[in-house]
Amino acid sequence: MRKNLKRLTAVGLTAVLGAGLLAGCGGKDGESKDGKVELVMSVWDSDQQPVMEKMAEAYNKEHPNVTVKTQLTTWSEYWTKLEASATGGSAPDIITMNVLHVEEYADAGILMDLTEAEAESDLKINENFPAPLVDGYTVDGKLYGIPKDFDTNAVFYNKEIFDKAGVAYPQDGWTFEDFRKTCEDLQAAGLGEGVYPTAINRNSGQTTYISSVFANGGYLLSEGNEKSGWGEQATIDAVQPWLDLVLDGLSPTLQQMADTDPDAMFQGGQLAMYFSGNYMITSYNNTLEGKYGIAKRPTFNGKDTDIINGLAFSVSANTKHPEEAKDFALWLGSEEAQKIQGESGVCISARNDCQQYFVDAHDEVDCQVFLDNVANAELLPHCKVTSELSQVEKKYLEPAWKGEISLEEACKNIAKEQDPILEKMNSK
Repeated sequence: MRKNLKRLTAVGLTAVLGAGLLAGCGGKDGESKDGKVELVMSVWDSDQQPVMEKMAEAYNKEHPNVTVKTQLTTWSEYWTKLEASATGGSAPDIITMNVLHVEEYADAGILMDLTEAEAESDLKINENFPAPLVDGYTVDGKLYGIPKDFDTNAVFYNKEIFDKAGVAYPQDGWTFEDFRKTCEDLQAAGLGEGVYPTAINRNSGQTTYISSVFANGGYLLSEGNEKSGWGEQATIDAVQPWLDLVLDGLSPTLQQMADTDPDAMFQGGQLAMYFSGNYMITSYNNTLEGKYGIAKRPTFNGKDTDIINGLAFSVSANTKHPEEAKDFALWLGSEEAQKIQGESGVCISARNDCQQYFVDAHDEVDCQVFLDNVANAELLPHCKVTSELSQVEKKYLEPAWKGEISLEEACKNIAKEQDPILEKMNSK
């Protein structure tokens, strides 16, 4: 990971964090003046902050000795500030965690091992949550997060653009070839200045090309995370059709997408179709309510494959109130808590018996597709050095997205540089 976290591991968590600093809470040992325990829960999504506060209030009613405050940090600053607070001994007690960071933070000793606490509870995590999410937060056989929510992906389409172009809406059961043909039909109809059939960003693999890599028999990380799969022909062949959409002008250029994020483009009526996850529905409803539809993502190589990702509630290893923090984290995975979250309509609760609440909260669009995707979804690839691997991918994929080098050259260079990083990781 980054240098600070590496240093934290090297010198030992106790030595760095044992200086008597508070874990994000006020008062002596994190207690308020009236003696109540105060816990801090981090969050980066302003849309989710209100429902997380509602969950905290429900817990407080049952546990009047504990109050929970949410700490909002924007996504662009979240991990940098979390790293700084962790290395400085002031990390939030409850940390909203994602799959891409959990192994790095667990390896650095920042996250508490929740295995025993979960086993002694009635949560029954292996029965009540999708296996990929449980696996995603299990590192070296130890549980470091209680699954919070999950996302899968679909095609969001602008009905007004399709109607104006006279092109039929996307239909479930379509193929990638059908998707490409729809893009071409939209372009041929003349969408107007600055409007594109779709947008395929270099860093949008989670919603676009990574699922095609799996469907095509390729991989990004081998089983056991021993080898990069970017240089495999099956991987290259799966990514190329997505890049072709950019190179052929059916998508904005990389520079255009850097200037204006594709999410903003879709909400601004500049994209006819956009691949995204259920986490964007609240935002889309604020700008496009009644003007967009949702269709299942097209199959690739004859296979219906998707990527699943999700957040979790982790506990800081340095919390001044380990028992209260663990109890709250476990409660956040309960049916009571996950129902509150699901009914808000902001995200799909990870718990199996609470997922339908999200669908029921959105009668304006059909969200069942996101639940149906789970059965055929692969977990987003990740490991302890995901941050380093991502930098290598950026280094070579950006020139490929600009048409400066071939995708094959970019992918083989990625594998060449990632393999030594993985070898070093596995040698420790």
